[in-house]
Amino acid sequence: MTTPKRYLITSALPYANGLKHVGHLAGAYIPADVYVRYLRAQKRDVVFVCGSDEHGTAIPIQATKEGTTPKAIIDKYHEAMKQDFEDLSISFDIYHRTSEPLHHETAQEFFTYLNERGELEVKETEQYYDEEAKTFLADRYIKGTCPNCGSDRAFGDQCENCGRTLSPDELINPVSTLSGKAPVKRKTSHWYLPLGKHEQFLREWILEQHKDDWRATVVGQCKSWIEGGLQSRAVTRDLEWGIKVPLKDAEGKVLYVWFDAPIGYISATKQWALNNNKAWEPYWYDKDTRLVHFIGKDNIVFHCIIFPVMLKLHGNILPANVPANEFLNLEGDKMSTSRNWKLDMRDYINDFVKKENGGGQTVDMLRYYLTQIAPETKDSEFMWKGFQDAVNSELVSIFGNFVNRTWVLMHKLCGGKVPKLHEDMPDENDRSLMEEIKNAKIKIEGLLEEYKFREALFEVIDLSRKGNQYMQKKEPWIVAKQLAENPEVQKSIDNTMHLCLQLTANLAILINPFLPNTAKTMIQMMKVVDKMLDWENAGKIKLLSVGYSLREPQLLFRKIEDTEITEQIEKLKNGLVKMETPKEDAVKQETSSKPEIQFDDFAKIDLKVGTIVTAEKVEKADKLLKLSVDLGFETRTIVSGIALHFKPEEIVGKQVTVVTNLAPRKMRGIESNGMILMAEDKSGKLHFINPENPIATGSNVS
Repeated sequence: MTTPKRYLITSALPYANGLKHVGHLAGAYIPADVYVRYLRAQKRDVVFVCGSDEHGTAIPIQATKEGTTPKAIIDKYHEAMKQDFEDLSISFDIYHRTSEPLHHETAQEFFTYLNERGELEVKETEQYYDEEAKTFLADRYIKGTCPNCGSDRAFGDQCENCGRTLSPDELINPVSTLSGKAPVKRKTSHWYLPLGKHEQFLREWILEQHKDDWRATVVGQCKSWIEGGLQSRAVTRDLEWGIKVPLKDAEGKVLYVWFDAPIGYISATKQWALNNNKAWEPYWYDKDTRLVHFIGKDNIVFHCIIFPVMLKLHGNILPANVPANEFLNLEGDKMSTSRNWKLDMRDYINDFVKKENGGGQTVDMLRYYLTQIAPETKDSEFMWKGFQDAVNSELVSIFGNFVNRTWVLMHKLCGGKVPKLHEDMPDENDRSLMEEIKNAKIKIEGLLEEYKFREALFEVIDLSRKGNQYMQKKEPWIVAKQLAENPEVQKSIDNTMHLCLQLTANLAILINPFLPNTAKTMIQMMKVVDKMLDWENAGKIKLLSVGYSLREPQLLFRKIEDTEITEQIEKLKNGLVKMETPKEDAVKQETSSKPEIQFDDFAKIDLKVGTIVTAEKVEKADKLLKLSVDLGFETRTIVSGIALHFKPEEIVGKQVTVVTNLAPRKMRGIESNGMILMAEDKSGKLHFINPENPIATGSNVS
């Protein structure tokens, strides 16, 4: 793939109706920031734009809840979100807002361009109208009984209880949330974008041109939309709050928020260009620009189908990729603002970042964990215990430990200076480490270019793990005891410490896109300028000059204490809003050893038949086996604590039942992607739960 002349990177515009949680952060903002920091280190021309989405019914609804005006709401949350992003080191080139006059002008021009060229159509339809409030009702202003679950907490777009997507016409006994009265149907006219006319273009562009380089989940969702039949989408609404439709016969109508919001990427680019005395047009019209949208999966249809049609009709470039992420759950449940089951970015900032001196250390701890569990191909899970394990077992014990050991030993054995590399006497371990440093850059670069941020981060940590292993083999502190009798061993010490220091410099470069505050601390310890973090320096083993004095070591990370985790879990549980009152006559199941669950809870578990392809002991772990399990559609690595019960060679070829949708977890540095179901008899012996007769690998278990 050729390198484009410039890049335009966007993150989904967040609604300015409330604080955003870490699920949003993991989905659209940290991945984009990692990619942008990598591109900047490559010295590529890149602009990173985002901003607040300040229109749509969500804003006036929030204003009503808080007893204020829509303008006050967007001003409040725009500033709050902008500050939260800055506090968590998200490095937008501009964080704009769709209430700005420049955006209104840009969106109106876009609408006018399409309308004047006959690309929009006008349709008359019936819509609910509140006679007392004297206004047409948007979907969220209509409430009723859900036809699916019978809950009275259903709105015109979705049921708050069962989550089913609805239309106002499906509600039983609908009422207006403005007056509490039953609405009536009235005719109204709106402008529509006829997506069906562009089906062939979308098929060729997505299902043929991008079927291999876009994520399978993105292509799959697009295919479902296209094959389900593309319907015309209204681009206007009957509302007071929003961008006015620029036509004389459109009184009381505004641009639909889904139409106006993505145009915010263009207006943000315009504002950035004005601020920096640049031309904005090449970023949206020049085919040598690579446009990449970072979003969550709930935005796929807008960024892969609707907005591209708009861009094509307007003469703009199309996105080169839309690396959408799946959802991030929290402690075993879906994040929910209405139930207060969430971890807001602001909560983490207040509880961790602001309590630290400078806060950069704890910012990077969160960035690390969210990248490690990023829902790139399937939903994943934020667990406070998982956060603690990631920080303590990997950042502290592997990455931080290597850097700290290197600095302490360098000051103790080399007088605080970079020792010479005696090229006449490198041993096999020295040569192996030099090769690992060179190869790491190539592997990590390739993964970042393919938007595989989890794997790229694993390679960085793995390189530091190899540094620890190298140091352990060389044991310079032991060798130093021989100096009095044999001064020549100083050369071995010099080589060891020289390579460890050069590895540390490489780690600073490679970790910088992920953990920028950590990289900054590391170059301060090395007394080098920011330019050393340029990507072209990665893979080299002569970054630090011989004889150069280095500063005292700083601890890059601190351990997360058990009390902190307990406090966060209790805080989460205590803040949960109970949406359903338990029935008084509910009977507890005394025979169950665990709390009763609903069928929907069980239905979330994806069980499949797998076949064990390979099995091997995990080094320095008596209970763990590393398994390769064929699931029919892919082969996964699963780490299972069954080594005391089975020999590896005994279980190869055995069919097993696998939980396939567990969030990945690292055990002894190995990422485990699933769990083997086992049964334990009274003696404590484990038994596989497998099919009675051989069955096709990948078969569902139900």
